[in-house]
Amino acid sequence: MNIKKVDTPASVKIFLEMPLSLYAGDKNYIRPLDSDVQYVFDREKNNMFAYGDCCRWLLLDDHNRCIGRIAAFYDNITAKSYDQPTGGCGFFECINNRKAAFLLFDTAKEWLMKHGMEAMDGPVNFGSRERWWGLLVDGFVEPCYCSNYHLPYYRDLFEGYGFQLYFKQYTYRRNLDKEISERYAAKAKRILGMKGYRFDYIKRNNLTQAAQQFREVYNKAWVKHDGVGQMTTEQASKLMKNLKPIVDPIGLWFAYYEGKPIGFFISIPDVNQLFVKYVKGKVGIKGFFMLLWNKWFKRCKTLFGMVFGVVPEHQRKGVEVALIMELATVFVNQRHKTGYEELQMNWIGDFNPKMMNLAQQIGADIYKTHHTYRYLFDREKVFERHPIL
Repeated sequence: MNIKKVDTPASVKIFLEMPLSLYAGDKNYIRPLDSDVQYVFDREKNNMFAYGDCCRWLLLDDHNRCIGRIAAFYDNITAKSYDQPTGGCGFFECINNRKAAFLLFDTAKEWLMKHGMEAMDGPVNFGSRERWWGLLVDGFVEPCYCSNYHLPYYRDLFEGYGFQLYFKQYTYRRNLDKEISERYAAKAKRILGMKGYRFDYIKRNNLTQAAQQFREVYNKAWVKHDGVGQMTTEQASKLMKNLKPIVDPIGLWFAYYEGKPIGFFISIPDVNQLFVKYVKGKVGIKGFFMLLWNKWFKRCKTLFGMVFGVVPEHQRKGVEVALIMELATVFVNQRHKTGYEELQMNWIGDFNPKMMNLAQQIGADIYKTHHTYRYLFDREKVFERHPIL
């Protein structure tokens, strides 16, 4: 076996297509869009390169067939926020062979050590956490858009190498035909009746306004978390522009207090159901028409909750419950009109019991579990699991 760096168009193609043979018999596997994967490694598009670097490799067998792949990356901002400077590895795929897997992990480790890292998390993304984050260990069903899907034996490969659990991340699921608990509905009504609070979803002609409201709340609610920086006006506008072709405004919910945005819950139709699962990695004309067809005939059954936040001064007042309950009520009442059958909430870390409790309050249950692992290069050192935020 030998390692080959991905540095040519031919090796990029192999990197993108390598998983296909592994998942050939798996009916739940959905090939990601090549453009979504390539975005991570594009120095012109991914702004993480302003703070760090990445590299990726292929593993070839003695017959020159590709049997594995991996990427390693670091950014100096996140790396320095831990006791040990920490990078990451991701986009791991491999045959069920420890020797092969360990060679890939060793390659990532050695590259990170050369760049001053003392630990690596995996499998993670060279970018935001809502994409390509964590190893799937339970809930081997069709993945939602840009969510990691893995083979069950990968857990043994990671843990066998010495990766230790850093935190668990849960995807919660709620069937929209499930009745809303009277207990929590009553709690939500109390908040809904309080003077100054209002909850509503964005109308289609107000998407530009939604981008700035999102930025305003995000920068207050999320910046204190590890590895999360301020969102610029340009970034917020770009995010909404990217969502515009697929977004359903009924999924863009905001909480207001005296007219000012104080919270949000952003969910989108599952893009995998809309068209990704039909196009074999390439959007093209077929993808465009599948998107229009499935939107028109309401064939997407899943709303995918991407991100949730409430500004600190309005936390612990019941705003979270009221916001989620209000949108759940609208989804339930309009499910026959919209075609949606379920809401999936991605992803909720086990270090966030408040959000876990909130998901349970609206009748959602754990549907999938991913593990984020950490590997310390000095095996005599220990680390604490992710603290409760």
